[in-house]
Amino acid sequence: MATFLYRLGQSAFRRRRTVVLLWLAVLAAVGAAAATAPAATDDGSFMPGIEAQKAFDLMEQRFPGSDSDGADARIVFVAPDGRKVTGADSRAAVDGLVDEVGAGAQVAGAVSPFSADAVSRDASTAYATVSYTVKAADLTDATRQTLERAVEEARDSGLTVEVGGTALATQPAAGGVAEGIGVAVAAVVLLITFGSMAAAGLPLLTALIGVGIAMASVLALGSTFGLSMTTGTLASMLGLAVGIDYALFVISRYREERAKGRAPQEAAGLATGTAGSAVVFAGLTVVIALAGLSVVGVPMLTKMGVSAAGAVVVAVLIALTLVPALLGMWPDAVLSRSTRRSRRTRAGAGTGTDGSGVNGGTRWARFVLRRPVPVLLAGVAGLGVLALPAADLQMGMPGAEAKPVSTTERRAFDALADGFGPGFNGPLTLVVDARGAADPKSAVASVAFEVGATDGVVSVSTARFNPAGDTAVFSAVPSTGPNDEATKELVHTIRGERSATESSTGTTFEVTGSTAMNIDVAQALQDALLPYLTVIVGLAFVLLLVVFRSVLVPVKAALGFLLSVLAALGSVVAVFQWGWGAGLLGIQQPGPIMSLMPIFLVGIVFGLAMDYEVFLVARIREAHVHGDRPAQAVVTGFRHSARVVVAAALIMIAVFSGFVASTESMVKTIGFGLAIAVLFDAFVVRMAIVPAVLALLGDRAWWLPRWLDRALPDVDVEGAALHARPSGDERHDAAGEPVRV
Repeated sequence: MATFLYRLGQSAFRRRRTVVLLWLAVLAAVGAAAATAPAATDDGSFMPGIEAQKAFDLMEQRFPGSDSDGADARIVFVAPDGRKVTGADSRAAVDGLVDEVGAGAQVAGAVSPFSADAVSRDASTAYATVSYTVKAADLTDATRQTLERAVEEARDSGLTVEVGGTALATQPAAGGVAEGIGVAVAAVVLLITFGSMAAAGLPLLTALIGVGIAMASVLALGSTFGLSMTTGTLASMLGLAVGIDYALFVISRYREERAKGRAPQEAAGLATGTAGSAVVFAGLTVVIALAGLSVVGVPMLTKMGVSAAGAVVVAVLIALTLVPALLGMWPDAVLSRSTRRSRRTRAGAGTGTDGSGVNGGTRWARFVLRRPVPVLLAGVAGLGVLALPAADLQMGMPGAEAKPVSTTERRAFDALADGFGPGFNGPLTLVVDARGAADPKSAVASVAFEVGATDGVVSVSTARFNPAGDTAVFSAVPSTGPNDEATKELVHTIRGERSATESSTGTTFEVTGSTAMNIDVAQALQDALLPYLTVIVGLAFVLLLVVFRSVLVPVKAALGFLLSVLAALGSVVAVFQWGWGAGLLGIQQPGPIMSLMPIFLVGIVFGLAMDYEVFLVARIREAHVHGDRPAQAVVTGFRHSARVVVAAALIMIAVFSGFVASTESMVKTIGFGLAIAVLFDAFVVRMAIVPAVLALLGDRAWWLPRWLDRALPDVDVEGAALHARPSGDERHDAAGEPVRV
């Protein structure tokens, strides 16, 4: 492989203009396809197979014409102290709001609290329900402004008026300005690492081109495969992350080869053949982790994983072709200023950046080699302690209660909880199939009575039948909040005791609604976590076995990854669930961790962790293959790779930290979890535990049974074949073109 990639890099360098034009043509083509492609359709199925989804699908089938995906607004009215919402003035204000909003465009219906028995017992609180004919994303500005204007007019009467539901809900977003700051920090890190504006800008440029191609492809294929900008979010984030990383490693190796006195074209070929080999296998591990998301059974998650895997493949191809082509256009621009000024390519030999002198990586490696046991114990013990809170992980889907109190959704949530009880914000929806009952209405009434008599149920609503009269829907209000553990137990109790009710009534019923859906999704994802881990770790073990031709190195890599992920999960639980230091991050309401978070964390961090593992250990193995003793191989590998790995990790931490500034709890959790996981994996596992373990293992680290050695393909990731080539007499001019001598 190294030889093939060497030739590919040299070819891209020589035909640089053609390669650049081809990539620009690809970007233009997919951009044009994205601009003309029809929008993707949403089948509305989040996780097929779970009970809540089956009940939802049955409801869609038996109640034709009902648009359950339409936007809604629950307008909450709270009377000031000493007044009631049923008073004449308050009632007039409420009715005026309902009439004004109900007459607006895109409104399917507006129900007054006085006609729907939606007034609290003490008459301090009431709510009106407004349903729309389109989804929240399709509401026009005029429709939203009509609702907002009516709310302001009602507030003028002295009532406190807040709006829940999806109509005015703020959508989760990334860190905004803070995320931009994160990208700026990445640019600064690159500039400090390379000491050259061109070297700092080139990884950012190629990464942005890769992300542009990947995102345009997602939009172009959206209608065919059901992709959307939402499913492309992970592709955008990871495409930028690995795109910078992969270009960073190729450029760093190019500078190193130039520092040894090699001509530009030869240096580009060697960089692509060696660092490029590591890029290929690092990319494969990321693709494995992302494609493995399909085993979870969530269609949206599968689409996100496949889209992100495609973005990673594009990043790999760009690193192997576009990066050496751009190096061919500006062969000296990426070199440090001192190297360019001196015009002596060997000047970098003692700079501590590209050459073989003593640098920070060398000093750190020697420190670890002198004290491998204390470093290993400190790293494992520290991550182990941080992982302990993960044992108390509670998964759910934070709703309006997790939003800042500055949002009207959160204030509406709190007002309803105060006026009607904490369970009012998370009612359970029961769908009763009465086709087998002799008297459907009587049978449904019996089911409602049994459910209402269950401990933990405050009330049940009047059943609503479909036009055929064979299916009914009613809601049950729990006594506890949507994310309370007691509510989860209530759902399990209702489902566990229904067999007797179904037998006596001749019906079948299922429990759904947002609360039950979140409970089922959390359980399904929790059950899928171990199979997912097994699949990706197993496949990655095989891949690393081929790359490093060692049994113990892949085992060490997998165990180190598990340590960093568990420590990151423990930190997330401590901050977002227990509330430790929550105020520092602007978290106003600790609660359960988003159900998708563990799967996301495992998949993304696994890919990035294996990136660092491959880049770092590949240089160590390269030194070992070329004759270095075990300890010296570790020092050599760290001298050439440590600074670049640290820079890559800092870039990822900076980008992910931008999400922490979001006002959305879910986005905060993702940003914090990814940033802290990269911190643990890069600086504790890869920079401390890995060299300590290699120092203790010595030559045994590269042990491989003979029969397995003969069976495994030789991929030559360390570039041994390149170093065995005869040097020849070919020389190159300043632009890197070959000249005859």
